Amino acid sequence: MTTLYLVRHGETDWNKARRIQGSTDIPLNDTGRAQAATTGQLLARRDWDVIVASPLSRAYETASIIASENGLPAPVAHPSLVERRYGQAEGLNYQQVDDRFPGDMDVPGRETREQVMERVVPTLLEIAGQHPGAAVIVVSHGGVIRSVLNAIDPHNVHGTITNGSIHSVRVVDGTLELIAFDDPIDELSLECGTGDIEDQNALEHRDAVPS
Repeated sequence: MTTLYLVRHGETDWNKARRIQGSTDIPLNDTGRAQAATTGQLLARRDWDVIVASPLSRAYETASIIASENGLPAPVAHPSLVERRYGQAEGLNYQQVDDRFPGDMDVPGRETREQVMERVVPTLLEIAGQHPGAAVIVVSHGGVIRSVLNAIDPHNVHGTITNGSIHSVRVVDGTLELIAFDDPIDELSLECGTGDIEDQNALEHRDAVPS
């Protein structure tokens, strides 16, 4: 059975400023690098076979730091693991989003969660197929992880997805299943993280509000 541990990248200056990043390539800040190192040390409690990552620098650098902490080769970049695209909202903060796109107004160029699921879930299954029975670290983004959780466990409300946090899934009979968040790694990762994706991103927060 292949297990995939989904890790959200460390903090960036745009996370801190609550600006929407999406496909915009914003690097880690020093806090984010420290978070990546802490997450890497937590993951070092287990043995890992491979690490893969989104090619956006904030995710790839997080993965590189984790790889160093775990004695793994350089991460393999998978373009389909990039963050959800937010179109014309990228770079905006909460107030600017509300001013330009009030209420439930569509944001031109924004990728839906369903579209994220359609590109990410098959990619995760492909990665698992390339590494049968392996333990894989997957470093990606809050919007991606939220979409995966919604796809594979749609009937439950999931907790915070902070910078540096870890969320575990397994592949059973060709499908992804959520592993219960009772792993000490997961619990400790929440303590070292900053900023839930929905606190940092006005559109993720808007998506999370029931209609």
